[in-house]
Amino acid sequence: MAASEEHTQKLTFRKFADGEHQWDDFKDLIFNEDNSHKCPTYVHRTPPCQGSCPSGEDIRGWLQIVRGMEKPPEGMTWQEYAFRRATDANPFPAMMGRVCPAPCESGCNRNNVDDFVGINSVEQYIGDSAFDEGYRFDTPPPVGSKKIAIIGGGPAGLAGAYQLRRLGYASTVFESQDYLGGMFRYGIPGYRTPRDRLDREIGRIIEMGDIEIRTGVRVGTDISIEQLEAEYDALLWAVGCQRGRGLPVEGWEETPNCVSGVAFLDAFNKESMKVTAEKVVCIGGGDTSIDVVSVARRLGKIDQINEKDRPEEVIGGYTAHDSAMVAAREGAHVTLTALFERTDMTATEEEVDDALTEGVTILNGVMPVALNRGEDGRATGLRLAKCEIDEKGIPTPIAGTEFEVEADLIVSAIGQAGDLSGIEEMGNERQLIEADRFFQVPDRRGHFVAGDIVRPHLLTTAIGQAAIAAQSIDHYLRGEDPARRPKVDVHHFDLLAKLNEQSLAPDEYDHAATWGTSDASFAVHNYEDRSRHEIIPSDELFLGHFEETPRNLRDTTVPDAEEVLGHFEERHHGLGEEEARAEAERCMSCGMCFECDNCVIFCPQDAVFRVKKDQSTTGRYVDTDYSKCIGCHICADVCPTGYIDMGMGE
Repeated sequence: MAASEEHTQKLTFRKFADGEHQWDDFKDLIFNEDNSHKCPTYVHRTPPCQGSCPSGEDIRGWLQIVRGMEKPPEGMTWQEYAFRRATDANPFPAMMGRVCPAPCESGCNRNNVDDFVGINSVEQYIGDSAFDEGYRFDTPPPVGSKKIAIIGGGPAGLAGAYQLRRLGYASTVFESQDYLGGMFRYGIPGYRTPRDRLDREIGRIIEMGDIEIRTGVRVGTDISIEQLEAEYDALLWAVGCQRGRGLPVEGWEETPNCVSGVAFLDAFNKESMKVTAEKVVCIGGGDTSIDVVSVARRLGKIDQINEKDRPEEVIGGYTAHDSAMVAAREGAHVTLTALFERTDMTATEEEVDDALTEGVTILNGVMPVALNRGEDGRATGLRLAKCEIDEKGIPTPIAGTEFEVEADLIVSAIGQAGDLSGIEEMGNERQLIEADRFFQVPDRRGHFVAGDIVRPHLLTTAIGQAAIAAQSIDHYLRGEDPARRPKVDVHHFDLLAKLNEQSLAPDEYDHAATWGTSDASFAVHNYEDRSRHEIIPSDELFLGHFEETPRNLRDTTVPDAEEVLGHFEERHHGLGEEEARAEAERCMSCGMCFECDNCVIFCPQDAVFRVKKDQSTTGRYVDTDYSKCIGCHICADVCPTGYIDMGMGE
């Protein structure tokens, strides 16, 4: 079930088919299953939320900390512990909690019970708590002699600097803009990414030390690739995609009031564009197009605008609007067109709902076929047609369905490409940079790449790629072959690390052959970690354990069509502490024990028992006495999280 779908059906939760629930003799209930010769083993697997997260966050882990199940080290608050767990993979919790489209929530197994866990809202709480409390990252290790040049100061470049510094490497970040932040700052409006939070999350990275920042420097113009290669031991390309793709209609490039969504948002975020046009049409359907139309509704238009003040002149960088224009602006007519029907739009359903509330007109299932232009060469409208889309995703107009939408400004938000002027040698025919699975640039020794310039995608994707690239750089500088990536390539819970943290590490093992390891203190008894190989599906859980519990929704400020003009208040207001904890408690802890005691209570032989309190920790809560176990598999049947397999024995 998709995360956006409303739960309307009462589900049944059974691990058996009809007719398999009757027993001929009551004694069979207890004694018949001892012929299985199988006893429980405790298997750690990756939950689908983490498997769906492109930056590979240990989502289940920090949700367990928030809910109070996994305890922090002595002297640390749970808020700080959750912050440190969350930022192991992604150093931007306050940003991602607000703007990530949350593929983790779509993958959440709780969709099969009632509604997904509000992962984004809890992550925002973690990020905002870190902002309020002034948390800093742990002191990184001393730097060595190697230094890396990072080209681009957006999400991928900054995440790369962060992960490299944690590995002991100094870096220099070269950013062509005046400020760091990339798409966070220049591609997303500030009411979605509050600048005070953004600046703090960037500052927290720089405070780690040995990360030099050089803004206003464009590689290929102000400094050459050859100079970087001579001065640095490795290069990480994280230049993003700063150039929007135009519409595939005749005359687009020559028409002045036809612009890209990237350029439109850049002009707004630099505060040079204060108003837009009377009739704005945006072609897209993704999150960028939603931002364009939402900004256009907020900016509005003014009557009798001078030619030099038209929005396309500002977007082109030829002029800037005076703040006095703000007082005279009125509402603009804004239309968004999309190839797909609403259910198939790539923008999140919440963002589409908000745009409609704000007064945007949305036309679905249509494609642009031609521009209408006046004698002055400017577009006066866009011709559209209903369309059919083939299995390859290629649209075809339906004959006889053409119509026109009037426009003073037409914005294309159908995709992005890299701006590789000055560094053309790095690009391919699509104006992107090639990468192998380790995010090395093929045939360019010492060059690595991450982010949209590999393939335009999500912010979380760019951040995850940067982390892998940082590890690849580490192997390269050590003279090692790239490490083989796990099948499930995310940040995993490490039981041994947790045992060490809680001073419960196993005894030293002399590697002598022995039997009876179930009683040995050097072994973690009957525990198997398959998290790097398996994602646990919902049909391996006992879903009947979970009651339908409404999601704890954070407050949002979405102006209606009458209020939207000049409305730049932040959209998402975070959860409070108790709400965040309550939402985290909805997590089903897929693939890991969450200490429900079902297996202990329902075991007919008392074979399953709790680990002694002074030896217990997260991931180490129950154990089995195999001398009592008869293989009845009841413990596995009633385990809500799918943590128990009948795998020990013949």
